[in-house]
Amino acid sequence: MSNDETPEEKPARTPAEPDAGEAGRPAAAGPEPTSPEAGPAEGASAAGGGPTGRQRLMAGLWPPRVSRAQLIVALLLFVLGLGLAIQVRSNSDNSALRGARQEDLVRILDELDNRTQRLEDEKQSLQSQRTELESSSDQAEEARKQTREKARQLGILAGTEAAQGPGITLSIDDPHGTVEADMLLDTIQELRAAGAEAIQINNIRVVADTYFADQGGGIRVDGQKVSAPYTFRVIGKPEDLEPALNIPGGVVQTLEKEQATATVTRADKVVVDALRPAKRPDYARSSSP
Repeated sequence: MSNDETPEEKPARTPAEPDAGEAGRPAAAGPEPTSPEAGPAEGASAAGGGPTGRQRLMAGLWPPRVSRAQLIVALLLFVLGLGLAIQVRSNSDNSALRGARQEDLVRILDELDNRTQRLEDEKQSLQSQRTELESSSDQAEEARKQTREKARQLGILAGTEAAQGPGITLSIDDPHGTVEADMLLDTIQELRAAGAEAIQINNIRVVADTYFADQGGGIRVDGQKVSAPYTFRVIGKPEDLEPALNIPGGVVQTLEKEQATATVTRADKVVVDALRPAKRPDYARSSSP
């Protein structure tokens, strides 16, 4: 080779291009990248050996930490819920009127209207008496007349005067002996609420202080023994007395549940002639001059 020929220049090798010898050798392993799901805090905790994020969350939730205010609120909510439950239960209890038929409800409303009308009539009667006293020329005679009439009325209520008028007759047959004193008392109370003015059971006059008792295998009224059939003679408005006994859950239905038979009969004339002796009070005296 002559001196004029220049040697062929080899191309420069860049650092990015390893030569053939280096290509056959594996590169040194670098640090393994962390998983994308693991957060930086969890990775750091795992690397340091501390609790993970899930463990810290569970530790924060259990055991629960309850403050005093939360306890008070929980107690108030419990009391409120208990009150609502009691109210709903009391409203959902079966009542005698819940399953009543429409005609029974109409009859009960009519009975209430009749009671209201009786009170209005009594009010008008008292107003008329006052007007007569104020307008009468002989007020003393008019006062005596009204006093005598009032005495007869009080005698009927006290049982010292016989009475007659429209009303009903109630007969209770008790073949199994299941009727008790409280059932007869309920009957009396129902009749009084319906406007009964005079009542007699068998041969005993019923007044304000009449009492009933189960004694000696039977029923006693004011200390006197009565036996079935129990016959009630009642003076009052029949249109009020009979429906009062036949309302759903009333006297007749209760007696039928006890296998007793109750028969109500209206009458234009009922005689109540059982009398009670007049009692003179031991201590009470009239305050009128």
